[in-house]
Amino acid sequence: MEAHHFEAMGTACSVFGIDVTRATLLQAEFWVRRMAARFTRFSDRSELARLNGAEGGWVDVSEEMEVLLRESLRAFELSAGLVNAAVLPSMLAIGYTRPLRDGTSTATLESARPAPRLHDVLAVRPGRARVERGCGVDLGGIAKGWMADRLAGRPGANMLANLGGDLRAAGSGPAGDGWPVGFGGVTVMLRDQGAATSSVRRRSWGHFHHLIDPRTGLPARSGLEEVAVVAASGCDAEIVAKTALLLGPGLAPAYCAAHAQAWWLRP
Repeated sequence: MEAHHFEAMGTACSVFGIDVTRATLLQAEFWVRRMAARFTRFSDRSELARLNGAEGGWVDVSEEMEVLLRESLRAFELSAGLVNAAVLPSMLAIGYTRPLRDGTSTATLESARPAPRLHDVLAVRPGRARVERGCGVDLGGIAKGWMADRLAGRPGANMLANLGGDLRAAGSGPAGDGWPVGFGGVTVMLRDQGAATSSVRRRSWGHFHHLIDPRTGLPARSGLEEVAVVAASGCDAEIVAKTALLLGPGLAPAYCAAHAQAWWLRP
């Protein structure tokens, strides 16, 4: 088994493969870095920044960006609006204006507000997209889950991609019984499945953390601190984990039972 570890998107990443070369895993890292540079909101040269800064105009977008924007719209539907990429104004209001390694800005909570419905502010056509003036989208965890799926989801692949806790396991794993992954204090064996963890413990500072509740425009206070799920794909796992965390302990178990293959909740 070959393994390769690197840091990208401000988080630890790993790719593992059976019957692959070291060069293949290095190419996976380079691909992640290229995609991250296009999807980040922290660079005014990124494809996402160009879309957010178009003042409501239509912008040509790449095939990858179009797919990811459509995944964001799907996430909004699957989560009944709780996974809403239109929370960018609130992210800026709490001071999350740059990578956390560079520090945060002063919070301006008076400008935080409930997020609009994503379908009302984001429109996608083949090869083109637009965001309403005064709004902005943050692709966040959806991008990580989607990239993990793309890395490990090729037909015939026997790989595991872990991008900051968004995982996709493909194939039978190193011993033929799946890929071993730590999950809620135990080890589970994943095969052609995804997993993700959503947490208010990560990317936190002072009284704030990065997980915005779109219903309030403020950091979530649901009564849950962490949710981990296994689902059919890394992107689905990301959506379900974040939705469950925002729902809180009363509703999260029923939602996970309907949408996840396994789950773990930490109050």
